[in-house]
Amino acid sequence: MRQLKTAFLFPGQGAQVVGMGAEIAHSFPVAAEIYEKANDIVGFDLSGLCFEGPAEQLNSTTISQPAIFATSAAILEVLRTNPAASSIIADVTAGLSLGEYTALYAAGVISFEDGLVLVHNRGRAMQEVADATDGAMVVIIGLDEEKVRELCAEASEGDLIVPVNFNCPGQIVVSGSISACKRAEQLAQKYGAMKAVRLEVAGAFHTEMMSSAAETLREALSNCEISEPSEIKTIANIDAEYYLTSEKIADGLINQLTCPILWQKCMERLIGDGVEKFYEIGPGRVLTGLMRRINRKIKVVNISTLQAIEELLSQSTARGAGINS
Repeated sequence: MRQLKTAFLFPGQGAQVVGMGAEIAHSFPVAAEIYEKANDIVGFDLSGLCFEGPAEQLNSTTISQPAIFATSAAILEVLRTNPAASSIIADVTAGLSLGEYTALYAAGVISFEDGLVLVHNRGRAMQEVADATDGAMVVIIGLDEEKVRELCAEASEGDLIVPVNFNCPGQIVVSGSISACKRAEQLAQKYGAMKAVRLEVAGAFHTEMMSSAAETLREALSNCEISEPSEIKTIANIDAEYYLTSEKIADGLINQLTCPILWQKCMERLIGDGVEKFYEIGPGRVLTGLMRRINRKIKVVNISTLQAIEELLSQSTARGAGINS
């Protein structure tokens, strides 16, 4: 494997915000084309929901997942096609949960159409399970893994509750039944947590409650062409290892729905393997913030707005002029 120096990071569900991508699509025709293509694939005005909302609709799992995928892909397309950004090339990609689909698209192992269809099916399947079950998620701030597991053990009282998102030091998300999550919120202070905050999500994602959604996704993946990984590597959420085969990619995406997301370990692995430059591509600044907690020495270039793109392109142009003069 060649030396890894540059990583593209892609956000997951929760990064959506009304207005995302609107200025970018207005300023860059290649971004507008991605949104138009997305509208045709999903069969409704996805771009309109990204640009204008309403928030209640955009925030639903069924809509937010394809919306974030399309927005991240639109920003990526600007970087790919603009000569000023020609030197910004990923050696490795990573995405948080849903963002792993964008990471695989960026690495060239799934097409835009297949990726969008998959995340649309994924969002719909997760929403259906959430509607049929009583699940919730709570972020626990200020505890290590051992303490969070002790908290879950006391809060469970026979109900499902497990740690599922290991985002960064001192930030672990637990997921399970609503009643157990409520008890975890109440018990968190006893275990020394700074706070416990219920997440605005539809259900108990990344737990066994999502088993039927995983089976739906398995079927969708059987109709999707996944290429063998080649030049650009992608690191898997579920074990912080690089995907080596298309079969492993399919397994990883299925297991993601019912297994914990090891984001902190993924980032530590990339840093340990020599990655020096990180770009967060897509709406929001969640991954930029997490990296600050994982390793303060690492700077993430956040590319989520028109202003950020323009600054990046102007800096790249200036560097290029300096090299050539």
